[in-house]
Amino acid sequence: MHGGDGREVASAAAGPPTPLEWKFSQVFGERAAGEEVQEVDIISVIEFDKNGNHLATGDRGGRVVLFERTDAKEHGGNQRDLERMDQVSRHPEFRYKTEFQSHEPEFDYLKSLEIEEKINKIRWCQTANGAVFLLSTNDKTIKYWKVQEKKVKKISEIKVDSGKAAGNGGIASSSKSSNSKQFFANGDYSDRSYNPLSKDLSFPPGGLPSLRLPLVTSSETSLDARCRRVYAHAHDYHINSISNNSDGETFISADDLRINLWNLEISNQSFNIVDVKPTNMEDLTEVITSAEFHPTHCNTLAYSSSKGSIRLIDLRQSALCDSHSKIFEEQEAPGSRSFFTEIIASISDVKFARDGRYLLSRDYMSLKLWDVNMDSGPVATFQVHEYLRPKLCDLYENDSIFDKFECCLSGDGLRVATGSYSNLFRIFGCAPGSTEATTLEASKNPMRRQIQTPARPSRSLTSSISRVVRRGAESPGPDANGNSFDFTTKLLHLAWHPSENSIACAAANSLYMYYA
Repeated sequence: MHGGDGREVASAAAGPPTPLEWKFSQVFGERAAGEEVQEVDIISVIEFDKNGNHLATGDRGGRVVLFERTDAKEHGGNQRDLERMDQVSRHPEFRYKTEFQSHEPEFDYLKSLEIEEKINKIRWCQTANGAVFLLSTNDKTIKYWKVQEKKVKKISEIKVDSGKAAGNGGIASSSKSSNSKQFFANGDYSDRSYNPLSKDLSFPPGGLPSLRLPLVTSSETSLDARCRRVYAHAHDYHINSISNNSDGETFISADDLRINLWNLEISNQSFNIVDVKPTNMEDLTEVITSAEFHPTHCNTLAYSSSKGSIRLIDLRQSALCDSHSKIFEEQEAPGSRSFFTEIIASISDVKFARDGRYLLSRDYMSLKLWDVNMDSGPVATFQVHEYLRPKLCDLYENDSIFDKFECCLSGDGLRVATGSYSNLFRIFGCAPGSTEATTLEASKNPMRRQIQTPARPSRSLTSSISRVVRRGAESPGPDANGNSFDFTTKLLHLAWHPSENSIACAAANSLYMYYA
């Protein structure tokens, strides 16, 4: 799928790639059985940087936690180690780097609204001089952070040998010189034959024996997170997206009705490029749900709506991009409309593939893959929650139908992933002819949900899962083990490593990582 037409033909001739076997890698913040999770500790965003060497998470308490890759550092420069690692299955390993408080709870006195500190989005920016830069946002305020290692300057301890106090300088009441003169902490001593404050600048013979200057050492380093800029007061509604431009200088922020364009260096001015607010708010029919810049074309961005459409706009056409250059939407089947049609059609997340050729969108029921050159309909649809269709009334009553699940693509563009309930997440192959469809659980044993029920006829594991997940006709509600799905445990946030088959996902306050 990924790449030009020639590569697509070649991959089709070679057949679809074999399904991946996923294994547990790491967990951060694992909670014990029965341990209560604090609301502020629940992870609300996960983001890899461009090269995959850093990972950032944000939580509902306004904190940003950074992790750095360790296996690349440890084995990067040694050829023997690299050869040894080739024999063993090598996968990304991360360690905790630092954390900082990005946002605090605020109160808007004009609107009498509380602004919670929850981090909605994080985006990595270009690195410079060994420092990493990132954008983080809550509902109203975007902040630009610089995280850098700094050497901690310490004064070395002055150890005085009592036998050599005259040569090294003494401390008051601690030692005496051989001629029994009393030395004081300020470098003076009891013999007043020499006055250091006099205008005579000549030093006594042998210098000042009691003057010892401390040495400054910098052996330790610490990570310092500083807020470089604050981009505020530009959104009347809650910010749902921020996205960096490939030019490295600008970024966009989107709320329900507007998309603004910012320059990273200018925090007091932004340009409104999309405005869907009607003159009369009673005429409002749809809102913006997500927005993202094209990965390589600095003039192109896509935004999704609550009506299930994705619009592609070109910043070169006009200053205010109210008219789109392309729109991607799937026509609903005649007679299928119901009270829930628009709710489940609302797109919660949209992502570009790494080369910008494809767009991935997630609505409540499914994942859809779009070719930006073909706006007649999606090139592939992956059913995620089709088995929940009979339960839409219950999901509406408990508000689960409004859950916003994220989606992601692999770096090679051959697979897509998204979350579900009971801390499950799904991975689908999207190469031509692929039937790969895997269900994993965010736990140390991710494959335990793969066990088939004995009542089903024996068949290959992959085909069984693909029939259930893609069509959604064989899953009555309980999972493969007969357990009922838990709608209180939902895996909303996940991210795919940009260059390797590694996935990070959040289950409440725990960060799980898997590799294949």
